[in-house]
Amino acid sequence: MSAAEVVGPQALPALQAQVEQIIAEARRQGASACEVAVSMEQGLSTTVRQGEVETVEFNRDQGFGITLYVGQRKGSASTSASGDAAIRETVAAALAIAQHASEDECAGLADAALMAREFPDLDLYHSWALAPERAVELALTCEEAAFAADPRISNADGTTLNTHQGCRVYGNSHGFVGGYASTRHSLSCVMIAEGEGQMQRDYWYDVNRQGELLADPAQIGRHAAARTAARLGARPVPTCEVPVLFAAELATGLFGSFLAAISGGNLYRKSSFLEGTLGQQLFPTWLNLDERPHIPRAMGSATFDGDGLATYAKPFVAGGELVSYILGTYSGRKLGLPSTANSGGVHNLFVSHGDEDQKALLRRMGRGLLVTELMGHGLNMVTGDYSRGAAGFWVENGEIQFPVQEVTIAGNLRDMFRQIVAVGNDLELRGNIRTGSVLIEKMTVAGS
Repeated sequence: MSAAEVVGPQALPALQAQVEQIIAEARRQGASACEVAVSMEQGLSTTVRQGEVETVEFNRDQGFGITLYVGQRKGSASTSASGDAAIRETVAAALAIAQHASEDECAGLADAALMAREFPDLDLYHSWALAPERAVELALTCEEAAFAADPRISNADGTTLNTHQGCRVYGNSHGFVGGYASTRHSLSCVMIAEGEGQMQRDYWYDVNRQGELLADPAQIGRHAAARTAARLGARPVPTCEVPVLFAAELATGLFGSFLAAISGGNLYRKSSFLEGTLGQQLFPTWLNLDERPHIPRAMGSATFDGDGLATYAKPFVAGGELVSYILGTYSGRKLGLPSTANSGGVHNLFVSHGDEDQKALLRRMGRGLLVTELMGHGLNMVTGDYSRGAAGFWVENGEIQFPVQEVTIAGNLRDMFRQIVAVGNDLELRGNIRTGSVLIEKMTVAGS
């Protein structure tokens, strides 16, 4: 049996048996409860640059994460070895840690009655029989198209094709064992343009569960070239307070920051600017944010969370109001609230949107900044203050005028969320957060 055949659904029974073996070993050594996460992954990655192959890499990894409890004391250990002796030693290490840990009244497995019982097939696994030679060919096709698209494209900074497949199994001493296989395939192209006394760099990419459904390599290359060349002649703008339109691929980060702010870990540590805001109006009344974890083939889909609880569709924001935090079992206990089956995060966040595309939002904005790149990590999670280096395009009379660089955009996320004017229909579908471009009424743009 080849490696490509092993890391797929057919590997699940053996991994589940290993999980059950580890749980039995933990009980034998005296643990009162145990949970185990096992992952097995393999992938092929190739990078080309300026018509030459830079790397062709094949990786294969396996890991076991073991957490066990002695009463309210918790210990964790991990190993990449799967032999009986390695498992015994890792369980013993976790047990020793637990015996020396402080008691935590919130520690322990989730309620046995809440464990997932049904595992619908979400169609997450689509192997791609891709020989290294073919992977190189696709990457070269992508880069060649980028060079051919514009004479100002002077250099390449790497075109990479990745194909990945893996299995994950989680089980605990309640008798729960669940697992799934998944795939992720991607192609990215980074190019450099030269002109107007400048060199600029930009990129484009696509990702899909099914390799055959990736965007055409030449199309990815041409789009990367167009984005790169469009940045030539970029300059700062004078400091001003204007509307800002976040391109869809960057708007995901805005909502990602929101998810972090309503996540249990930040809330119980009192390190979130949205602590205590449940039931408050945080967004315009037309905006909804909801989780849809069972979308077939979506990048964030899952039937159970990191605690073994069944995932389910639910709103976090309804009519602009915060109606639910994001909680796993532990953070829920810390806050005195039930888990929302979000241990490990959110599975497919959908942002409600209107019927305007990005060009229509530019017309609505009139004058302001279209942001296409952000730099730095300028978010204070405690206060909500937001300040990021940015690049993009200056807009007048609803039309792009010239590229912009070396500016900083600043505001406070609470104000920014309330001042969302519109969300476009140009949905970003390549990740876990599905949103269009986001128009914010005003932010400070600090430039020259």
